[in-house]
Amino acid sequence: MNANRLNDLGLDANHIAEAQRIGNLADSGEKMVERLRKASFLPGSEKALNVQLGIQEAAELLGCSSNRIRAAEQDGRLPAPPESKKGHRRGYDMEALLNMRKVLGASPQRTAEDQPAIITVQNFKGGVGKSTVTTHLAHYLAVAGYRVLVVDCDSQATTTTLFGFNPHFAIRREETLYPYLSIEPTQDDLRYAVKSTIWPNVDLIPSNLQMFDVEYELAATGSGGGSTLAARFRKLRKGLADLAQDYDVVLLDPPPALGTISLAVMQAANALLVPLAATTPDFCSTVQFLSMMSQVIEQLQESGISVEYDFCRLICSKFNSNDPSHAMVQTIMEQAFGPALLPVPILESAEISHAALRMMTIYELERPIGTPKTHKRCRSNIDQAMAQVEQLIRRRWGRAELDRPAQLLAAS
Repeated sequence: MNANRLNDLGLDANHIAEAQRIGNLADSGEKMVERLRKASFLPGSEKALNVQLGIQEAAELLGCSSNRIRAAEQDGRLPAPPESKKGHRRGYDMEALLNMRKVLGASPQRTAEDQPAIITVQNFKGGVGKSTVTTHLAHYLAVAGYRVLVVDCDSQATTTTLFGFNPHFAIRREETLYPYLSIEPTQDDLRYAVKSTIWPNVDLIPSNLQMFDVEYELAATGSGGGSTLAARFRKLRKGLADLAQDYDVVLLDPPPALGTISLAVMQAANALLVPLAATTPDFCSTVQFLSMMSQVIEQLQESGISVEYDFCRLICSKFNSNDPSHAMVQTIMEQAFGPALLPVPILESAEISHAALRMMTIYELERPIGTPKTHKRCRSNIDQAMAQVEQLIRRRWGRAELDRPAQLLAAS
């Protein structure tokens, strides 16, 4: 486009060039993400789960004594853990822990009569730790012995990245929800999109930037009458309900916006978890989110699309116990939301930030990044915060209260 034409349109060549620079910045950033991923997962450039548990830690998780584990190893029901060159027991990995649960009858998995929990971790405000909460909850439940499916519905694909996949280079659109939800679907069953992860009992349906195409397609369809949109909502709900029969818990991570995918996810879930930070803007934004959700649910129900939740809870994330303003906002939230606000907040911790830099959660660290004391405090808090959600899941199954320590893997 020549300069005269730009002037006729009231455009400036420099402004056009700056706008086009965005694509170059995105490409450069994606290459850096891949470099970070490879640096984090060396030597194989692939994510691995190298956590090893001592016998006492394993016994606490199973709710039994270490003597019972040793006895099962001695009589051949359980294999002994491998030994190092110096003859020391290396510890148990997640596969071994799951086998222990099976052999010793210590699995928390639901019965055939129990319905799977399908939880959407949702807030229309970004930056509240939605993907961090989703991923930590998935890994907490995995350590506790549940079968978990995580469905990344967000085109930003943060959860997919935390599971070790590069959404730009490693995930194709055909591997996301797109072929299932698009206007011209090529899939009628969601099993095509399920990927195994490094966690033996956690699967993932990944996302990437192309998932945003679904937003455009469904939004355009909705403006033309909405029958196809309603059909897609029901399709996602049925597809997730069918797939959930293979799991105990399904965690949905929708986009942080009131779009068609968020609406579809909202009605496909049977439970809602809302993370929010302890700041006044986040509190006010979340109040608006709840108000909008209430109105949308009413509109969906008027259209014949039911929305039913077994529980709705809010959880305070990124809470700084040393910041008086955070304590003040937490008090405001307690007064406003009452028992719907989970009592244990997720503390802001450098350990979580350092783990995220390595594209990991606290549960994937082989050893503390900071001081052992900081790591132990952070792990204990995350365990207690996530145990609150586990308890809600167990109650809907009619299970007893947790009979094991809330702190699952305390650093010694």
